[in-house]
Amino acid sequence: MNAARAANAVPRLSARACWRAVLARDFRRDADFVFAVRSTGVYCRASCPARRPRRQQVLFFSGPTAAEREGFHPCRRCRPHEKRTLPPEGALANRAANYLAARAGEPIRLTELAGAVGASPGRVQKVFCRALGVSPRQLAEALRLGKFKSLVRAGASITEALYGAGFGSSSRLYERSNARLGMTPAAYRRGGEGMQIGYTIVRSPLGRLLVAGTRRGISAVYFGESPESLVETLRREYPRAEVRRSGGDFSRWVRALLKHLDGRQPRLDLSLDIRATAFEERVWQELRRIPYGATRTYSQVALALGKPRGARAVARACAANPVSVVVPCHRVVRADGSLAGYRWGLDRKRALLALERTGATSRRES
Repeated sequence: MNAARAANAVPRLSARACWRAVLARDFRRDADFVFAVRSTGVYCRASCPARRPRRQQVLFFSGPTAAEREGFHPCRRCRPHEKRTLPPEGALANRAANYLAARAGEPIRLTELAGAVGASPGRVQKVFCRALGVSPRQLAEALRLGKFKSLVRAGASITEALYGAGFGSSSRLYERSNARLGMTPAAYRRGGEGMQIGYTIVRSPLGRLLVAGTRRGISAVYFGESPESLVETLRREYPRAEVRRSGGDFSRWVRALLKHLDGRQPRLDLSLDIRATAFEERVWQELRRIPYGATRTYSQVALALGKPRGARAVARACAANPVSVVVPCHRVVRADGSLAGYRWGLDRKRALLALERTGATSRRES
């Protein structure tokens, strides 16, 4: 591919943003790019209902023309080469999202938003959550933080950006920054320069255990057999950070995790420093509410979030969880009680559940 063709083939979003949109089946991104699958030779819209391929099989293009130029064919299910009108609910959610985006940083009540799109507040809330996976308020929060980041990148001071983005106080901004920025606002202004993630690797009942984090909290908890592969996984997930072996707080975190795996510390109340979308954050918070020794189905978690048709979205959020055990995604099972996929292997998921059931039974009997 020559330079001119390559430039036209590149989507406006980053590969990571494109992949997130694909996993979320985000219809709002259908006009921004298409994704192609090497193994099938087919390209699709972001919102295609087909089963998601492995990430390593996926390429992103700016549109159908760029994908077809490289030999890919349009999907017969989502028909990405054809213009398509959004379904009524999708169109309503899209209008509401655009209204919020145009007024990022402004305080907007649900009644105002409903009036602007010509629907009742209850319908807007319901349709918005079902179509986008987050509430209008959560999207407004994300847009506000996005505006803060844009102002900072443009050279504004932290204080100027804080109030320019509509945050009423610095505490409000720092409250949201942990999950969204993955660093303090000041560190973000420096492009993450000097940010460090330390890690340690120890033996556990389930193989090698890597625990990594910053001064703010735990960023990763991985299981594996090879220390080298664990560290490589960490570097891939945090490519811009300075990653190095460390001690300090890690000893305390590791002790707590090992006690938990031995059944001696059922509750883990450890600080986290992780990045998440608004929906992932909601799912992970709900997972931390599942009692030790208990399980929930994907549908039950989705229902608890007010998204009864969101079982697949819940499963994707579980797969994206970087802090296994601390956020206990292993406690989520299929409707028939069987075990679904687990990033660190079904054997480990089965072993974790067995350890917790034994520990919970012992505590009730003692």
